[in-house]
Amino acid sequence: MKNVIKTLCLLVGIVLTPHVMAQQIAKGFVYEDTNMNGKQDQQEPGLANILVTNGVEVVKTNTKGYYEIPVNNDAIIQVIKPGNYNYLYDSFFLPKFFYNHKPHGSPTLKYAGVAPTGNLPKSIDFGLIKQEIESSYRVLLMGDPQPYTLEEMGYFRDKIVNDLKAYTSEYEFGITLGDIVGDDLDLFAPYKQVMQALEKPWFNVMGNHDMNYDVKEDHLSDETFEREFGPANYAFFHGEVLYIMIDNILYPDPRGVTQYWGGLRKDQKKWIRNVLKHVPNDKLVVVSMHIPLSEPDADTYRDQDRSFLLQELARFENSLSLSAHTHLQKQDFFGWEEGYLKPYALHHHYNVGTTSGDWYSGQKDEKGLPNSMMRDGTPSGYAFLEINGTDYDISYKIAGKSDQEQIGIFVPKEVKKADRSRHFIHANFYLGSKFDSLEFRIDNGKWIKMHKVEQTDPQYVNQLFEWYNSETAIADKRPSEPVISQHLWRARLPVNLPEGEHTIEVRAKHFLGKTYTNSKTYRIVN
Repeated sequence: MKNVIKTLCLLVGIVLTPHVMAQQIAKGFVYEDTNMNGKQDQQEPGLANILVTNGVEVVKTNTKGYYEIPVNNDAIIQVIKPGNYNYLYDSFFLPKFFYNHKPHGSPTLKYAGVAPTGNLPKSIDFGLIKQEIESSYRVLLMGDPQPYTLEEMGYFRDKIVNDLKAYTSEYEFGITLGDIVGDDLDLFAPYKQVMQALEKPWFNVMGNHDMNYDVKEDHLSDETFEREFGPANYAFFHGEVLYIMIDNILYPDPRGVTQYWGGLRKDQKKWIRNVLKHVPNDKLVVVSMHIPLSEPDADTYRDQDRSFLLQELARFENSLSLSAHTHLQKQDFFGWEEGYLKPYALHHHYNVGTTSGDWYSGQKDEKGLPNSMMRDGTPSGYAFLEINGTDYDISYKIAGKSDQEQIGIFVPKEVKKADRSRHFIHANFYLGSKFDSLEFRIDNGKWIKMHKVEQTDPQYVNQLFEWYNSETAIADKRPSEPVISQHLWRARLPVNLPEGEHTIEVRAKHFLGKTYTNSKTYRIVN
């Protein structure tokens, strides 16, 4: 029996030795970097109870700011900053919060990943800057810049980034919700240079067009992203809010088809759960991803992964999830049936409109910039997440337009009185949902209810018809086919009014509490 046990022990040792050898312990300090020089000077104190993670496990620093955490040969050690501290930022205003441990570097890929990092340093230290965070602030949300060429990168710069320069004092930091580029990962560097002009802290989510496609395992699809931006899964507190960034693209598709699928790996779910264990229930949790959680009966997202995330978020008093990807704008709500196990409550998921709009299509303006209206009638632009303690609001900003323009109104320019009820007012409330209500009035008269409809946006269809009606080929990129808009309202246009010009005013009451208005004129002739 002793010989059998000895033999088994030897066999177990042979099997486990490579795994044990691969496991190492990362050590270091998290400290207050008072002079912001990136290293801990003698007078700079260590910070206690700061979260540090290896991408799966999460530990806290001790009273001196010291931590230890196990790592393998493909791990990113990162600090999760508390709400009253900030990171140091590099010259591109990207946060310096991680150490990428890849002793042998990334595998050989079409687009280069991380160079070999060598042996684990004796101490991996993270400096944080003490900062008082106001309870109310704004975060800029940007979906899918997705330039496929340097020319399209120029469109993004001139239409979006230059427009944003007027608002840099109005938000704390920005988040790009994936598809930073369009498959050409060499464009990461020009993107960083374009964004540098804003001089604002920026956080990036990986999209399906930001991946290394020449890999056979999902955890390797972010090698180039890691080189340029750091971990694809990370988190930080800002004020009373926990922000979680997730790579939620499963590639290669685990179903065995040659594409990707929305969802999460086991290690990602374990990491999310380990992070949330340290978060009080009264915090606001905002989760940023690329692929939307989508409808529960669709096949764009693995059902059990959606349910997992919703179940984890249900214990918090307030939560929000954000995505992009669809090149549309939509508000989704998930309840008990989908896994959000919170009585009499719904989880809000905001699928943000994209900066590239309909992939830089449509006729160009006098500046040579494409119209880029999205297929649901939402003009290209970006959004603001407005934080007030643990409450939030959202607003949408059309690129190049006033931030007050939240409703697109489509009516005939001139109608005959004899036409009676043949004409309609269409109002596209870009942030709209099934929980919103719209009304209109003519010349400051009585407010009349509008009805939500499921149809294509007439403004978008009207511009698309230019490609059908033109006698000659239009040089600019043709827009995509329209889709049913999720935020369109309609009412009959009154024509039994005196001849002349009349003003239509549309009022939208948003489910988060704000009221928006817009107006347009039309003429009645006999």
